[in-house]
Amino acid sequence: MFHRENICRPKSNATANPAPISANDTRRMALATAATAALFALGAAMALLPGHAKAGEEAQSRFINTSGAEIGTLTVNGVPDAAILKIALTDLPPGQWVAFHIHENGECDAQGGFKSAGGHFNPMNKSHGHEFADGPHAGDMMNQYVNDKGALYAQILNNAVRFEDGTGETDIHGKTVIIHAGADDYKSQPSGDAGDRISCAVIE
Repeated sequence: MFHRENICRPKSNATANPAPISANDTRRMALATAATAALFALGAAMALLPGHAKAGEEAQSRFINTSGAEIGTLTVNGVPDAAILKIALTDLPPGQWVAFHIHENGECDAQGGFKSAGGHFNPMNKSHGHEFADGPHAGDMMNQYVNDKGALYAQILNNAVRFEDGTGETDIHGKTVIIHAGADDYKSQPSGDAGDRISCAVIE
């Protein structure tokens, strides 16, 4: 009778020992990590520059009249290199054009006829008016029409201002928007002969 012997063969080592990391490899990995960190830092810095407002940046406030009653809403959106102002008002003088400006101060004193809002927002020290050679102010915008029911609805893109973090020279955080009783003639100094200030909203 023959007996079959169990023959034990050594198992092969399927996993090879990893090669040691050289000094050059370490330097390359360090450089790659530093480059990635620099790109993230650059992206964060660019987000803070003018023209890089966060998408959807928005502020809402209320218009009041000279009696202090709320008569409308103001919505301001920051977009690259500009700001969009959306207005919706009622109880205005019907059937006429009215002036619509951004003013320099953040106060709407109804009892004082909104004079506390100051003059037009004018960080570049220009003259008033779209028809004036050295104009317009950054806060000068086109007249808006009030319908026969005294309502005004408009959306205006102003690329002379920004709505970002409140620190830029042309940023309109803390400014006011004023509606006047009459139309802006786009040339008379200092404010277009637009008449009394009849409504005001602070850009929060």
